[in-house]
Amino acid sequence: MTDDPLNTMTSISKAPAVTNFVAAAEPIPPDQNGPPSVVREYLRTRGSGRVADSAFSAAMLICACSIFAIVIFIASILILRSKLSLAQFGFKFFSSQDWDPVSGSFGALPFIFGTLATSFLALLIAVPLALGVAVFITELCPKALRAPISFLTELLAAIPSVVYGLWAVFVLVPLVRDNIGPVLLKYLGWTGFFEGPNFGVGLLTAGIILSIMILPIISSLTRDIMLSVPNHQREAMLALGATRWEMIRTGVLRNARIGIVGAVILGLGRALGETMAVTMVIGNHPVISKSLFAPGYTLASVIANEFAEASGDLYLSALIEIGLALFLVTIVVNALARLLVWAVTRGAPGRAA
Repeated sequence: MTDDPLNTMTSISKAPAVTNFVAAAEPIPPDQNGPPSVVREYLRTRGSGRVADSAFSAAMLICACSIFAIVIFIASILILRSKLSLAQFGFKFFSSQDWDPVSGSFGALPFIFGTLATSFLALLIAVPLALGVAVFITELCPKALRAPISFLTELLAAIPSVVYGLWAVFVLVPLVRDNIGPVLLKYLGWTGFFEGPNFGVGLLTAGIILSIMILPIISSLTRDIMLSVPNHQREAMLALGATRWEMIRTGVLRNARIGIVGAVILGLGRALGETMAVTMVIGNHPVISKSLFAPGYTLASVIANEFAEASGDLYLSALIEIGLALFLVTIVVNALARLLVWAVTRGAPGRAA
């Protein structure tokens, strides 16, 4: 049979390529590898890294367990040092209003009331503002202004508490006394929350300064949670003919509501434990009053004010028991907030800011 010249030429032209491919696929003999590289020589001479890996893992485990050890150590010391007050008053310590170190009578109810009143007043003021800031930055803000506004918002969280307190003493106290207080008394005095003498220091001023301090925390976390909502939620709402507000309300806020609640609770935890700024403007008087103009006391401020002058063992034990209560409440509130934030943001893709 006569060979086809075309097939013969094709096979000849393909032969070198096939030969080169087969040659490339064949392993190179050891003697053709040349001298080993520096990295290969180092890995060959250093031996097994199992000991180093085990030591590193053990060191990291110790670092992680130290956090639990520190928390347990603090709680145990607080419980040990407050045993005298716990044995003397029991649960009555948290239900009594009498705080008289001279006669040895201690009750923490005025401090609990002051802490809750200022914290919830701060949330009432800060949550709408923080939510508005977060919505504007994530959904409505031009790209040129997004980074500066975010930076300024987070900068508020870096200002020391005593600086807030000084600003409140020289600016906020006169403002509440001369401008805000008379307006509230005129239009909302019938509620009973704004009555009596207004000296500028009191629950209202403390609540306002706390709202400014927790605003960046709630706003930053809310912004991160809103960014974790997938973009197809927004696109689907707009494709169905929804307005921008309807898209934000239904497609974004509704999906992020659990995480936003967690951010609010985290801000509440910060407000519960705030000390210096509140101490400087709350009036520091252990009374329970319906009026927000009245002075008050918080759990943190009473410890800061009276710990240095505690003369007796029972007095000192009562203050430490207040610290124990504040410690436990703060841990529970922060743990609940972290759990709610994690429930929303786990595995959710973020959107570029």
